[in-house]
Amino acid sequence: MGAHEVTAWDRWSRRLHEAAVRPGATEGLMEERQGAGLLALVPGLLLVGGVLADVLGPVPYSGLPLLAAAPLVGCMVLPFRGAMITAVCACVVSVGTDLVVHRPVLALVVDLLDVAVISAIALWLKWVVRRQGKRFAAVRAVAEVAQRAVLPPLPPTVGALSVATRYECAYAEAQIGGDFYAVQASPFGVRALIGDVRGKGLPAVSAMAVMTSAFREAAGRMPSLRALADHLDRVLMRLAADTGDATDSLERFATAVLVEIRVDEGVLHVCNRGHPPPYLIRDGEVRSLEPAVAGLPLGMGLPEGEAPPGTDTFAFRRGDYLLLVTDGVTEARDAKGTYYEPRTGLSGRGFHGASHLVDTLVAEVTAWTGGQRQDDMAILVLTPLPTPPSEPSG
Repeated sequence: MGAHEVTAWDRWSRRLHEAAVRPGATEGLMEERQGAGLLALVPGLLLVGGVLADVLGPVPYSGLPLLAAAPLVGCMVLPFRGAMITAVCACVVSVGTDLVVHRPVLALVVDLLDVAVISAIALWLKWVVRRQGKRFAAVRAVAEVAQRAVLPPLPPTVGALSVATRYECAYAEAQIGGDFYAVQASPFGVRALIGDVRGKGLPAVSAMAVMTSAFREAAGRMPSLRALADHLDRVLMRLAADTGDATDSLERFATAVLVEIRVDEGVLHVCNRGHPPPYLIRDGEVRSLEPAVAGLPLGMGLPEGEAPPGTDTFAFRRGDYLLLVTDGVTEARDAKGTYYEPRTGLSGRGFHGASHLVDTLVAEVTAWTGGQRQDDMAILVLTPLPTPPSEPSG
């Protein structure tokens, strides 16, 4: 089997990791494995059916369609080597059955040509698909490396907060997505950013790199989230001007949410610039932190005479979880086209840390979409570290 050839067995093996994070996933894996095994038997069953139809059937040539279909189905459900063996077997069986039933030489040759031509076409198509799959896999690998280069993993703790992240790439059209996040300790508390750049590919990567770098550089010196958001807005507009996109600001913008958490004061500040709102999880209740005034995405500027949106303040105490996501979560759809709702999917659950919440959400979205996500998905979870035990006196 080729290194990047996808078969029913490959699709089953990629689901192994789900069993560790989603209840009931083991039963689904076993059912899918059994289904993959049954599919691998179909080409052999077609060969047997073709022989029986030729030998026992009342009408001449009744088994030829089954024999011709065997290599075609084999190319769909088997690796390349198995499909080639099936094609050879189909040709041999075609000649053998014609000899057994004493068909004329001309009929034998015609049957053999029919099976051989269909087998050759099926094998050629499988070879083309496999070659394209290898190229596509190489492009995806390069894209993932570039994504990780501009979006390095975050430390498990920043300041007085525990941090957990996850980036699930949908590999839409083998291009790099524009989701990003960053967390930075500052004199004003722990500040975090999550956002989504419009578009994909290298322009999205460059905007991601500029946004995260500008955030890390300015998070420790801007006195407020509003000032920090305005700074990022100017940075993205300057990037658009430098790259020649300034004539149309709609071509280069990013939705984003900036948060500032002061654990000692129990305060959470949120500045939303056109992004899906974060979620506050407290005692099993999931609350959407909607902005009082909706702000425009970063990079679009502000209409003349309009003041920039301010920040919203919420209580944030120990035991709370702040969940920030991109639209890969909020716009994940099931087979009926219904959007996933974190307030419903996560409500009433208990979590054993930020990583547990991330794993649970990823499993929820994967189950909701059936593993077929339509967009990249970035998740950032922040929660206060537990209070360290007091040392004994004396």
